[in-house]
Amino acid sequence: MIKTLLIANRGEIARRIIRTCQAGGIRTVAVFSDPDTDAPHVREADFAVNLPGASPTDTYLRADLIVEAALKAGADAVHPGYGFLSENAGFARKVQEAGLTWVGPEPDAIEAMGSKVAAKKRMAAAGVPTLPELDPETVTEFPVLIKASAGGGGRGMRIVREKAEFADALASARREAESAFGDPTVFCEPLLEHARHVEVQILADTHGTVWALGERECSIQRRHQKIVEESPSPAVTDDIRKRLFAAATAAAESIGYVGAGTVEFMLKGEDFHFLEVNTRLQVEHPVTELVHGVDLVEWQLRIAEGAKLPTQTPEPNGHAIEVRLYAEDPDRDWRPASGTLHRFHVPGDIRLDSGVEDGAEISVHYDPMLAKVIAHAPTRAAAIRKLATALESARIHGLVTNRRLLVDILRHDAFLNGDTHTGFLAEHEFARTVDPQPFALAAALANAATRRVGHLPLGWRNVRSQRPKAKFLVGETEIEVEYDPKQATPDVVALDLDGVRTPFHVARYGDLVEVDSPRGSVSLRIVPRFPEPETGLAPGATVAPMPGTVVRVGVQQGDQVEAGAELLVLEAMKMEHRVLATSAGTVTELLVEKAQQVNAGDVLAVVAEKSGDEQ
Repeated sequence: MIKTLLIANRGEIARRIIRTCQAGGIRTVAVFSDPDTDAPHVREADFAVNLPGASPTDTYLRADLIVEAALKAGADAVHPGYGFLSENAGFARKVQEAGLTWVGPEPDAIEAMGSKVAAKKRMAAAGVPTLPELDPETVTEFPVLIKASAGGGGRGMRIVREKAEFADALASARREAESAFGDPTVFCEPLLEHARHVEVQILADTHGTVWALGERECSIQRRHQKIVEESPSPAVTDDIRKRLFAAATAAAESIGYVGAGTVEFMLKGEDFHFLEVNTRLQVEHPVTELVHGVDLVEWQLRIAEGAKLPTQTPEPNGHAIEVRLYAEDPDRDWRPASGTLHRFHVPGDIRLDSGVEDGAEISVHYDPMLAKVIAHAPTRAAAIRKLATALESARIHGLVTNRRLLVDILRHDAFLNGDTHTGFLAEHEFARTVDPQPFALAAALANAATRRVGHLPLGWRNVRSQRPKAKFLVGETEIEVEYDPKQATPDVVALDLDGVRTPFHVARYGDLVEVDSPRGSVSLRIVPRFPEPETGLAPGATVAPMPGTVVRVGVQQGDQVEAGAELLVLEAMKMEHRVLATSAGTVTELLVEKAQQVNAGDVLAVVAEKSGDEQ
């Protein structure tokens, strides 16, 4: 029996595993990096061991330190969660060699699926439908998809439609694969347009029983990362489901799989092709748990202890949908956001798997996912309504997120009709922001109500020639509103907009004002009436948009560049971000080099703009 479990992970999945362990009477050991010292998963575990450092390379990817932590804390088992070392056969072996129970498949099975190139060959031999593999060195037909052989989650993946784009995309994919998985190997496949991403949850014990526990559709993706997942798939018929389950079971049996895993496929029409086997728990596992009434983490632990699965697979019940809520800025090409999350509350009859809470600091070192919000209902339509309403009613203050996009997807006619595919976001237009004017007006009125002289709001005049004004920043855009302070209320302001009375809820955190309403949410910064003088940047200075590491420098001092040319590439929050020249000119200063750490606002380079005649 497992008595004390070390969780080799952080954030949401660490808390998820802790919940199951607490219910089952298993003590838990958390590991944590320096930025995660006060993280919820650290407080909720029975014991915690520090992994000194900040970056994943120095902490959560250090197999030796994690095994040492398990032994030091008296753990007798290790659960890897997902990401980090969860699909690292070498780590699994280290755990077993230390006399600890590994909660996952055998290292040989992990290794067999660890290389997607080798995995495809093995699956083809087992009779599982596969797409042809293309050698990156000899690709001539486009479009193609470049994929990292050693990992997933969209890392090291690029779509290439033209031959001229291929070399740069290949180099970028290899860099990202090396950074994320320690292996730069990539391969190519023909790109299936308008196909669906459908996967089958498998659960296998050591006694020969394999469950195919329903399918999930994960087609709506951005940057090849899933953001909406549901079960069952609206496109899978009974016949397709039967064939999918047979293929997934054959895949598991061909490698002697044990534990929880996922077999992923691309589905187009009636045909499907193997993508990969994820030899771990998936991020989207909650939708399967809700539909089938099982605790997959509990079964992982029981199987690791030698338990048998019942011969009968649990029957599905209803429909479940999950969305991934990320801290990212839609106005800056969905750039990951970091900083203080002042308020985090999602109401309603939903499941919330989150690694954050009020006051959390979102670090630049890790994935920017704040939470998974999941709804379950008897029908797909009811689950959609429940989930969209919960997101619209949420209070998420301090960081911009992808919430509006998620709500708009859930309300979109094509999604409601089940007409989804991996190109869904490219095919449909979604507004990134709402009109900030009424939100700014509500903020001005609420602020006036909090600043009173006696019973009168500050700014009130018995006789006045003009109404008071207030200025705010929405992102980098300044807006000004006029208001009547007699209309003010402290935290809730009702505005009549085109004959429709709408409530606006206002919260303040220093100069940050967060305004929520049924029309959406807006973050504003108060522009002071008498701002302090600022030191200006040199003309042509390019600054770091976020903290990160320089992974590539594409220019040298003295180079002539055109507007939009790549100056360098930063890596932050597990993603690459290209820094481009805003104008044509000469690189007069280059202030960084490869592998250098930079902070947000640091000057990276200076491009002296060409004169009008030169341009």
